Amino acid sequence: MSQTPPRIMPKPFNAPPKGLWRATPPAIFPPIMGLMGLGLAWRNAAKVIPGAPAWIGEMLLGAFSLLYLFALLTYVAKVVRRPAVMAEDLRILPGRAGLAAGADTGFLFAAALVPYSASLAKTVLVLSLMALTVVALLILRSFALGPAEQRRVTPAWHLSFVGYILAPLSAVPLGWIGLSQFIYMTTLPIALAIWLISVLQVLKADVPAPLRPLLAIHIAPLSLFGIVSVLLGYNSAAAGFGLIAITLLVIGILGTPYLIKAGFSALWGAFTFPLAAFANLMFAVASVSPGAFRLIGGLELVAATLIIVYIASKIMQIWMRGKLSKATNAATV
Repeated sequence: MSQTPPRIMPKPFNAPPKGLWRATPPAIFPPIMGLMGLGLAWRNAAKVIPGAPAWIGEMLLGAFSLLYLFALLTYVAKVVRRPAVMAEDLRILPGRAGLAAGADTGFLFAAALVPYSASLAKTVLVLSLMALTVVALLILRSFALGPAEQRRVTPAWHLSFVGYILAPLSAVPLGWIGLSQFIYMTTLPIALAIWLISVLQVLKADVPAPLRPLLAIHIAPLSLFGIVSVLLGYNSAAAGFGLIAITLLVIGILGTPYLIKAGFSALWGAFTFPLAAFANLMFAVASVSPGAFRLIGGLELVAATLIIVYIASKIMQIWMRGKLSKATNAATV
């Protein structure tokens, strides 16, 4: 009596490849950028708010730095398997924003390291400058080779082409004043152009609901130019940036139902680092112009802590469940 051979099931269509970190999504970096900014905000709060504990900022920076290094390791492992996968990730908006945020976070990591090791902070700063330059050049290449729709200006352009303004956060304390002044003067016109084009685009057509969280990014470079203005001694400019940032934050709060209409997604990571940057701006301006800035910064920091940790934890959970790469169309190897 012959036995029926066992049935061999076909391989599932589009099955994820086996192996560790083959589909690491760049979308993990924006919320980590927000967390690192949050740690710096708590560090800076201790400098201007009497009684604010200094240990909170250092504890948060230590924990979030480890998270950043782990996320960086997982993405590098993916690129090492097939370097071309990086260019594939840059073909889509979440990939471009995520990889730029990954490089930008390196600047925040360098700033966190300054009080502990100047040499290590300088090394991280230089590596971050190189990383962001590579990402920016690859994005420009993707724009040149891809469809015209890719070249539409979005708030995420700030991360790729204005993100250098984060470098002075560590460069100025390390004594690299000339470099910081050069970055300030060259990135400000780029940011102004992105803001202007973005306004004109919004006046012509409404932003699709799923992409509206990206509008929050506009406040991040504004806050950073204010912070760097303080570091470079441009105190009048810093106060001006501070007042504009407060106005935009109020508009953003009032427009929250509009911004989150599409529901939660990985793009909510775009809310995190602008909230952290705003708090840092308030404390920076308060250091040279005490008054309402310190109070506003303290209140916003408490709210930002709750919001940033909530958004980052949700995105990290989606990543740990293996669903973030599919949700953001991340490339796999």
